[in-house]
Amino acid sequence: MELNNDFEVAAPIDLVWSVLTDVERIAPCLPGAQLLEIEGDEFRGVVKIKVGPITAQYKGAASFLERDDVGYRAVLRAEGRDTRGAGNAAANITAELEATDVGTKVTVTTDLTVTGKVAQFGRGVMADVSKKLMGQFADNLSELVVASGDEVAADAPVVDADAETPGSRAGGGCGGRGHHPGPALGPSRLFLQARPWTRRSRPRPEMPPMTARWSPASWGDVRRDSSKWSSVTTPACPS
Repeated sequence: MELNNDFEVAAPIDLVWSVLTDVERIAPCLPGAQLLEIEGDEFRGVVKIKVGPITAQYKGAASFLERDDVGYRAVLRAEGRDTRGAGNAAANITAELEATDVGTKVTVTTDLTVTGKVAQFGRGVMADVSKKLMGQFADNLSELVVASGDEVAADAPVVDADAETPGSRAGGGCGGRGHHPGPALGPSRLFLQARPWTRRSRPRPEMPPMTARWSPASWGDVRRDSSKWSSVTTPACPS
């Protein structure tokens, strides 16, 4: 029987594809699935499902038949046998990804063949079980993709704001040809640059009254040493 399911993940298609094709990471996302070992390109484990009143557990292996990293399409072949000997199950699972406005659409087509007690249930029951499992798988996959995106962001190199930009040398960048902005200034350098330049000097002496007249001979002393003053007092002008 053929079962069709689709769901959307709010993440870029490349990120979703990298997670979806990593069987070791996504195996726990499928309810009832457990990956036991990996040998070459073969993934071995068990899958436990419940169909109606019957619970079946299949032990088997899966491997990729096709994997198109450019077209975002993969075909996985899975085969298993009931651990109690009550039947077998085999499936070709095709996953196709498509970029959307909100993220990525995942379409899963399962060509399922099952024998034993589970086979007594019709396609309607199996479709309901498949839809429920895919809904839980989609939620778990979305959480895994978000966590993977956070890891990628955390591992990304941090750009130093004080470092030179490519355009700061040899006239490159938006500054135009021959532009040399030089190294960027940190907050402390910006503060020092913004302060007006003042010459550090001794405190100015208090100005004498308007009735004082400075003698010409004293100017040299004033320039050399502000503590030496020479003045000649003259009477105030009559009113």
